[in-house]
Amino acid sequence: MLGITHLRHISLVTPNLDEQASFYEKIWGLDKTAQDESSVYFRGAGPENHILSLHNGEKSALHHIAFGMVDKGAVDRAAEILKSNGVPLVQEPGYLDEEGKGYGLRFADPENRVIELSAWVEIHTSIWNQKNVDPVKLNHVVMNTADLDMITDFYTNVLGFKVTDWSEHQMVFLRCNRKHHSIAFNQEGHASVNHIAYEVDTVDEVMRGIANVRKAGYQELWGPGRHGPGDNIFCYFKDPSNFVMEYTCYLETIEDEEEWKARVWKRVPHLMDQWGIAGPPSKEARSAMGGQPDSGWANVKSLI
Repeated sequence: MLGITHLRHISLVTPNLDEQASFYEKIWGLDKTAQDESSVYFRGAGPENHILSLHNGEKSALHHIAFGMVDKGAVDRAAEILKSNGVPLVQEPGYLDEEGKGYGLRFADPENRVIELSAWVEIHTSIWNQKNVDPVKLNHVVMNTADLDMITDFYTNVLGFKVTDWSEHQMVFLRCNRKHHSIAFNQEGHASVNHIAYEVDTVDEVMRGIANVRKAGYQELWGPGRHGPGDNIFCYFKDPSNFVMEYTCYLETIEDEEEWKARVWKRVPHLMDQWGIAGPPSKEARSAMGGQPDSGWANVKSLI
């Protein structure tokens, strides 16, 4: 087991960097912490150095997903385990040159997603620029996959994630700590980003977030509602680069790890949305979450 502790950040490639950066800073509620000609970094209200980074590129794609580890030794041990399982390292263990620094490595998963494992990353101790909606951290990310069983096997047996729940044989929810899921996979026929969930403290903030986005001329894609798997409140939107993102709160916590048994949820409207307000996602929402096929790290190698 690699000893992954939590989800740190997600990095995206975008063809319209300025517009997308403006959206996350002025509408979504994140704080910009650093910027250069090709990249922008954003923090949330929590101490994590950044929870989102955007990188200029020709088309929308995943750059990498970062997970935390306890210390340098854990990163080095992870490298040994990955190599012993034939997993290609994109970046050997070492001190990182990205915003927040730290010590880490990057590897490519079986569908060529770049995954970063890092420790000793700088944290924020400064006062958060409080707004009426304050995303605290990344709650979870959902990726589309061409092979649900294969990717589940890799993330559980190689990386050490645990299966919390299934949505029939369409989605799997995986955890690296006691939160219901930090990453999930959806069977789609190709690899791509499905959606990115930002955690806020209360349902009031979710509703104020909806108001903020509407005032800016955008419309919610799906929600508000309350999921069955995870029991979390949700509302989904599309950003200017057509990535789907979510405000969420109250995600289920696993109280007894030893006793927990993965459940299989039926894909029926009253379990997709327990409140019965949002119902199942529309064709437009499903299409947006399907994303465009993403061949992976080779397309962003120059950015790594």
